[in-house]
Amino acid sequence: MKRSKYYLSSRITMVISTFLTIAIFSQTAQAVCNECGTVTDVKTIKIEGQGSGVGAVTGGVLGGVVGHQVGSGRGQDLATIGGVLGGAYAGHQVEKKAKSGVRYHVFVEMEDGSSQTFKYSSKTSYQVGDRVKVKNGKLIRG
Repeated sequence: MKRSKYYLSSRITMVISTFLTIAIFSQTAQAVCNECGTVTDVKTIKIEGQGSGVGAVTGGVLGGVVGHQVGSGRGQDLATIGGVLGGAYAGHQVEKKAKSGVRYHVFVEMEDGSSQTFKYSSKTSYQVGDRVKVKNGKLIRG
């Protein structure tokens, strides 16, 4: 059975058309979403507070006043000095504790290969593996 030129030509055209369609759709499927990513890690970071000296000075003054109320003569002088030193130490520790805290860092691997870190002052619900997007510099569920 002889096939005509038109039959072969139409078969070749159909094969080429199918091939081009597959090539176009596979490129579209591989397009990278620059705002899209996946959460790779969530860490709780403890921030150690720093003393500026204000707490130590305030504590020292209060400790000196309280220490001066104790005893008389040489004992009063020693109590005042002890109050200043103890109050300064206590005030410094209180200031450090007041300035310490916890931060939460969410690490995201973006589809374009870059990574970003988002920092939060309160606990987040993001978990490793979550699909996310970045809109206006903020992380949202994808």
